[in-house]
Amino acid sequence: MTSSNRVQLAAVVEATIGTTPNTPRMRKARITGESLSYTPTFVDSDEIRADRMTAAPIQVFKESAGGVNVELHYPVPDSVLSNFIASTMFRDWINTPTRYNDGTADSVITDIGTTANTITFATGSAFVVGHLVRNTGFGVSGNNGLFPVTTGGTTSLVSTGASFTAETAPPAEARVKVVGFQGTTGDITATATGLGSTTMNFTTLGISPGMFIKIGGTGTAFRFGTEALNTWVRVTAVTATALTLDHLPSGWATDTGSGKTIRVFFGDWTYNGTAKIGLTIERGFLGQATPTYIVQRGMVANQMQAQVQSRQKINASFDFIGMTGGESATTLDAVPDEAPSPSSYPVMAANVNVGRVNENGSAVSSPNYVREVAFTINNNIAGIEAVDSDSFQGHREGECMVSGTINTYFGSDAILARFYAGTQSSLNFRVAKNSQALVWQFPSITYNSNGNPNAAGKNQDVMLNLGWKSSVDSLIGCHVAVQRFDYYQD
Repeated sequence: MTSSNRVQLAAVVEATIGTTPNTPRMRKARITGESLSYTPTFVDSDEIRADRMTAAPIQVFKESAGGVNVELHYPVPDSVLSNFIASTMFRDWINTPTRYNDGTADSVITDIGTTANTITFATGSAFVVGHLVRNTGFGVSGNNGLFPVTTGGTTSLVSTGASFTAETAPPAEARVKVVGFQGTTGDITATATGLGSTTMNFTTLGISPGMFIKIGGTGTAFRFGTEALNTWVRVTAVTATALTLDHLPSGWATDTGSGKTIRVFFGDWTYNGTAKIGLTIERGFLGQATPTYIVQRGMVANQMQAQVQSRQKINASFDFIGMTGGESATTLDAVPDEAPSPSSYPVMAANVNVGRVNENGSAVSSPNYVREVAFTINNNIAGIEAVDSDSFQGHREGECMVSGTINTYFGSDAILARFYAGTQSSLNFRVAKNSQALVWQFPSITYNSNGNPNAAGKNQDVMLNLGWKSSVDSLIGCHVAVQRFDYYQD
């Protein structure tokens, strides 16, 4: 027999959609269920027979499609969940500069500390002055932590005063990643419209309009003295000496940051685009004496659905349309990478992990507390058929349609009034756990359904359940965006 508890799902991104890479590096996924199918389709003959018999069914096509269900956790770069989200977005993640030995010691990061305060690595995207990097996985504990870049580069960086201990062959899990920026003493200020600087050049850091940032680190030296400024806000414009921000909280004020080396955190992001991203997905039925492996190629995410509901885990599902497939007793990768550890990347939930829900630029709070937010991203793709092939030859990309619901207590008419007036609004929410965070945003929405608060019976809360639909916004030019913070500090 085969038990669902012995089913393994692994996947890899395809350079050419529909073609599994040679010797693929498969990665396991954390799933709660799947409905994937690679299915031949048949038709019956219409021939009339005097003996009332029928000929064998005729195979006419093979379809590859289906869904995968997950519980939301931090989508580690290159993990299956991260790739599923990128496929849904039709755009790969835009990552901050990173160097990672990725399982092989002394391969990408080749030295730390032999030259004072210096890390040496293979070439890649540049680290620049002002970047705040987080080191993890080094053998000497003092080489791990947060360090401001004082001299940047593509093959090395310097953090003056870091006092690294020499490691000439950094370990297999050594990693250096930009998680934000840090000003010199007194350089970062709070202005009436956002953040300002004198020496730091904000345009070099990799910050784009539409990104959220978290202002303020742990410890008084790294945060503004005006506590309301140490918060989550969104960037609307970037110049060399100024970040213009919105979603400013009440209590925002100017602050010179005197004596402070202000830390600001930001992360990777993606938003809906036009680049199809295909995956090869393999299921292994490991409970069999000789496991069967079913592979599906050219799997492009057609839909993603997610639900943030009070007192529940955050659940999500992905539906795919693929191209070819097959089954075998041989796996594509005998030793696939393990999925991100549940202890390091635990499941996220509503209530305890949702930091804030913003609607129309402000936090939704009393008297209209949010009970549930749900959304669907639908790419409206379809398979392309050819009479000389028994499987789809590609995908026709359709309209990116993003819609959802928000369910709040009906404490006032603030949100309902926007529905009646047809006024455009916005919606975003943050989920954070283990000093990591995700920010989902829908920057331009219109409420277009439901919106009928009712008294269904006595002793019940009157709720406002509204449906909404995204449209293209003027700042990012998207329907939906998601940002992941590899690390931040409260």
